Amino acid sequence: MSQSTWTPDQPIISINDVHKSFGDLEVLKGVSIDVMKGEVICIIGPSGSGKSTLIRCINALNDIQSGSITVEGQEVHDAHLNKLELRQKVGMVFQQYNLFPHKTALENIMMAPLLVLKQPKDEVEKRARGLIKKVRLDGKENSYPGELSGGQQQRVAIARSLAMQPDVMLFDEVTAALDPETVKEVLVTIKELAAEGMTCVLVTHEMGFAREVADHIYFTDRGVIVEHGPPNTFFKKAKDPRTKEFLSQIL
Repeated sequence: MSQSTWTPDQPIISINDVHKSFGDLEVLKGVSIDVMKGEVICIIGPSGSGKSTLIRCINALNDIQSGSITVEGQEVHDAHLNKLELRQKVGMVFQQYNLFPHKTALENIMMAPLLVLKQPKDEVEKRARGLIKKVRLDGKENSYPGELSGGQQQRVAIARSLAMQPDVMLFDEVTAALDPETVKEVLVTIKELAAEGMTCVLVTHEMGFAREVADHIYFTDRGVIVEHGPPNTFFKKAKDPRTKEFLSQIL
């Protein structure tokens, strides 16, 4: 992705008039979002409103029918794009942790830099141990996923994404499958990442968290962005009736 001439005063992610269909079902109907470096963007909305599809398009996990998505100036849906290179820049954490059950926490975190980036083992291990500390799992290096709680597994998944040293992190409903008491520890980890200046795009239904951490909130409904703004304006002065109704149901 070296040929792009992107500079940090331009959006690190630019989504422009994106349309996406699955068969006859149009899921995204002309979505546009710009994300600046270091920004935290939360995408909220009812189930089936296209949130997860959108975030997967940024990582080229879903293709698009029309429009454009660029990351650091590089068109994501260019047929010649090296998707491996893209996914080094854009880390993604899913609702399901997808850890390898037969590998320890430390091994899970080390796998991609070793196998994909072919980095030296001692360097990767040092970084992985640092990341385990960062996500507050000291002492769990040699635990297998089955020995960890859901929240701990999700934090290993975050550390695993960070091991690739991405410029952007995407989080797709990462707390949806967790018990209420483990949700907080995962959100604290994301909050710290954001505070360190990591660019984050989150699909979430944790409104308190969105209000506290987001620079900008986008509300999607039926494949379009209905309303967006900084948290203060968004939560206190929502204009569109669909936004008001959604917020009244969940706040």
